Amino acid sequence: MPSPSSARPVGDPSSSPPAAPRAGVVWEVLREALRERAERAGRPALDVLDMGGGSGSFAVPVAGLGHRVTVVDPSPDALFALGRRAAEEGVADMVRGVQGDTQDVLEVAGRGVFDLVLCHGVLEHVEDPAAGLRSVAGALRPAGGTLSLLAAGVGGTVLARALAGRFTEARTALTDPAGRWGEHDPVPHRFTVERLTELLTAAGLAPGRVHGVRIFADLLPGRPLDAEPDADAALARLEAEAAAHPAFQAMASQLHVLAEVPGEA
Repeated sequence: MPSPSSARPVGDPSSSPPAAPRAGVVWEVLREALRERAERAGRPALDVLDMGGGSGSFAVPVAGLGHRVTVVDPSPDALFALGRRAAEEGVADMVRGVQGDTQDVLEVAGRGVFDLVLCHGVLEHVEDPAAGLRSVAGALRPAGGTLSLLAAGVGGTVLARALAGRFTEARTALTDPAGRWGEHDPVPHRFTVERLTELLTAAGLAPGRVHGVRIFADLLPGRPLDAEPDADAALARLEAEAAAHPAFQAMASQLHVLAEVPGEA
């Protein structure tokens, strides 16, 4: 893999984030986590794994910050799109795509070799979330690493179904152990902060900061953003302010948790 000097430097603001406000909160938290991890590792370029990273909505911007990114995804089409996207952004030499899933991630990507692992939108779709998270966590360096976990939240679905007049489905999601609103629900698992904390701890990690994601954005019917000037930016600021508030985390469509390998000096 070529040296990171061939890419944009770490912290370069020209590295474009995923679309806000839906992913803006996660991106800002992730940028800070990358900076902190690089400082603790004592080197500017990190080895990052993006589990289920698809076409690179996070992987390419992370590579744009100067980090080496391996994307593991089961879809050949997504990996082809990843390669094209990375080439268009000038970071093709910093991004590697590998076909695989949570069951074989350690075989195809490596065990204990990554400084930071992204597991975004994956846990809700695996058959056994606990086993899947253990596999992904196994890719972190045992001497110190950070996991960025983004998973579907129960509260956002309950609220969305209720606001749509689907009160029975809302109650079903509220009481179902997997957070599903019915047999036709396309999402196999949804989580609370408490459940994600349990899973991370069982995987040998120390849970840290929690953020609610897409608290308000997914509840807007048809995006009626004409009530005030620059409403998109105002919505993004509102999402950012509410993200760390426990009361609003319970309403979020997604939950974002940072966790670390425990015992790091």
